[in-house]
Amino acid sequence: MRLERPRIWGVIAVFACMLGLSWWPSAALAAPDAASATTLPDWPELFLTRIVDGALVNPTFVTHAGDGSDRLFITEKRGRILIVEDGQVLATPFLDISDRTANYSECGLLSVIFPADYAEQGYFLVYYNYDVGALGDLVPPERPDIPNDGCDTVIARFRVTGDPNVADPDSEERLLTQNQPYGNHDGGQMAYGPDGYVYIGLGDGGSGGDPHNLAQDPAILLGKMLRLDIGPTGPYTVPADNPFVGQTEFRPEIWAVGLRNPWRFSFDRGAGDLYIADVGQDAYEEVNVQPQTSTGGENYGWSVMEGLHCYPAIVECETDGYTLPVLEYGRSQGQSVVGGYVYRGPTYPRMAGAYFFGDFVNGRIWGLRRDGADWTSQLLLDTEWNGRLVSFGEDEAGELYVVDLNGSLYRLGDTLQISDLPTRAFLPLIVERP
Repeated sequence: MRLERPRIWGVIAVFACMLGLSWWPSAALAAPDAASATTLPDWPELFLTRIVDGALVNPTFVTHAGDGSDRLFITEKRGRILIVEDGQVLATPFLDISDRTANYSECGLLSVIFPADYAEQGYFLVYYNYDVGALGDLVPPERPDIPNDGCDTVIARFRVTGDPNVADPDSEERLLTQNQPYGNHDGGQMAYGPDGYVYIGLGDGGSGGDPHNLAQDPAILLGKMLRLDIGPTGPYTVPADNPFVGQTEFRPEIWAVGLRNPWRFSFDRGAGDLYIADVGQDAYEEVNVQPQTSTGGENYGWSVMEGLHCYPAIVECETDGYTLPVLEYGRSQGQSVVGGYVYRGPTYPRMAGAYFFGDFVNGRIWGLRRDGADWTSQLLLDTEWNGRLVSFGEDEAGELYVVDLNGSLYRLGDTLQISDLPTRAFLPLIVERP
């Protein structure tokens, strides 16, 4: 499906090469979506409540530890992780690795995740870019034709100290390092899947148009979704049921291929489906949905396709063998998709089961949900945050948050709450899949 609204607006070049967006002009327009079927509840009337007002420096991600503490953990691009407790940012960083983090272009500290048994094990994983300019390369390019001008990607394991609000920066164990040819399209997201494995999204290495065809190269991790088994100690291992295990031309870590820059993706904590928002190049942003029943191996098309279209648009391509997005939108609606979450919190009934996502360039927030075998979408909130809506997040209860690159944190809500309903009211039925 396409998400469109027939209004053309001027793009202002903002800070944000951050998400690998392209500033190339496009006149591509598409028709608005048809109205959704009447079996679905009304769309929510979204609003934002400010939780932290400007106290953060270029925040990139927000999450929880799943330990019952109700703390929020916020990554800052410069290399710090801060804790928000009872609405206050704690003065001492949870983790400070700014001494090794690259902080330019799209490079930085991009996400943190905690295992389900974090309260007992005390370790967590960090996705950051290593400052190769100051400290030297960690790994060389895989092929001689690939440049070496970027910031190496690191997936590292750290441990908390005896103080639950402070981690040890010297406890770092580097589990995965990946050379980045350029300083953009670094990916940035990790997530634990319903199967307990760690999923990692890597961009295509940068520049524009994937000039070295890395997203389709089976021997290189760039432009891929990875699936790893990471425990409290030792190196990562590759799950035996990864789709390319035993195929010598493929790296066994690969779960799916053909991604440009999956800056943000998430699992639906209810249905288990994987939602991947992939930032587009010249004309289209896209959202891909991998069902919980998937055994991996999907090819999402980049750089043969952008959205539902051949790339570049002047060529013809064969679409067989590619998994196409459930939603795309063109340049009249935004230029850099930011993936969000399916709402599973206890507070807002009209939000239940819908996937909320946004656009970095203009700050718009949409909802997406299934309508039988089809998908329907709706523009729900226009924040007018040009170049600021950088990430969504989820707390332990399933409530959703929005991160403002200018330094603030907001909670996303609806004007209708569970407490507003009559005691005997029936909540809307959300159909998860056809």
